[in-house]
Amino acid sequence: MAKKKVRPIDLEQKRKLIEVSDAQLSTRRQCELLGLNRASFYYRNKPETPENIKLMRLIDEEYTLHPFYGYRKMTQFLHRRGFGVNHKRVARLMSKLGLAAIYPKPNLSKPGKNHLIYPYLLCDIEIQRVNQVWATDITYIRMKDGFLYLLAIMDWYSRFVIEIEISNSLEAGSFAGCLQRAVGGLAQPEIFNSDQGSQFTAAGWLEVLHNNNIAISMDGRGRCFDNIMVERLWRSVKYEEVYLKDYRDGWEAADGLTNYFGFYNYERPHQSLGYRTPAEVYQSGLKIK
Repeated sequence: MAKKKVRPIDLEQKRKLIEVSDAQLSTRRQCELLGLNRASFYYRNKPETPENIKLMRLIDEEYTLHPFYGYRKMTQFLHRRGFGVNHKRVARLMSKLGLAAIYPKPNLSKPGKNHLIYPYLLCDIEIQRVNQVWATDITYIRMKDGFLYLLAIMDWYSRFVIEIEISNSLEAGSFAGCLQRAVGGLAQPEIFNSDQGSQFTAAGWLEVLHNNNIAISMDGRGRCFDNIMVERLWRSVKYEEVYLKDYRDGWEAADGLTNYFGFYNYERPHQSLGYRTPAEVYQSGLKIK
C-alpha cells in the first residue's frame, strides 16, 4: 500500500455543494455527479447519545477480546460494569457496529432479494503465493465523540494491506472505489474473499471484480473462521493503534490509521512470516517457512 494520506468521506460537505435552486442541474443529477446517494442528501442522521457512544466503546473493546460474545452475553457484561441496559438496545448497538458473535449458527439471516451470493472457494485450496487470494472486511473505529468505519483489503498469504478506506457511513459506493484503487495497481488477485455483507454484494463492488476477471469467494453462514486473517488484522489495529489513542476527529483518525498501516506493512515483523514484514514477503514473493 502506498504511503498516502487517506481522508474520510464527509457527507456533510457534499450536501453543502448541492444547489436545490439550480435551474440547469436537478438535485438528482448533482447528487450523481458528487457520488452522493440522493437519500443521503435528504436524510439527517440523528447522532448517538454520549451514553450510547460510551457503550459502543465498551462493546467494541469486549468484542475484540471475546469475539464469540453475542448480544445476550454482551448485555450481561455491561450489567456487570454497572449499565442497566436491555438486550434490545445492546443488539441495536452491536448491529450499528457491524458486530455478530463468531460461532457456527443456523441460517437466521436472509440476504436481500437482489443480492447475488457467491460460493466459498477457499475450502480445499492451499494458499501458497502472494496475489493468490485477497480478503476484505469492515470494522468500527472509535473516536472521542463518535465513530468511523474502516475497510481494509489485504493479501492473504503475506498479510500485506493493499488498500484502506475510512468512511463515516456504510454506504457501498465509497468501498467500491477503494476496491477499484486496489485492483488498479500493479497486481490483482486470482480470488477475492469477503463475507456476504451488503457492501460486498452491491452491484458496484461486484462489477469491479467481474470487469477484472477476479473469482469471487464469499464466506458461508456457519463458517466462523473463513476470513480469520482479516479478523487478526483488526485485533492488531485495535490494540496497537486505536485503543492507545483517543482520536479527536476523522482527520486525526485518518492520519493515525494511515501511519499505522505504513508501520504494519513495512516495519512490524510477524512471527507467522518468519519475523519478516508483510512488505518483504509481498514485494519479493518470498516463501513462508
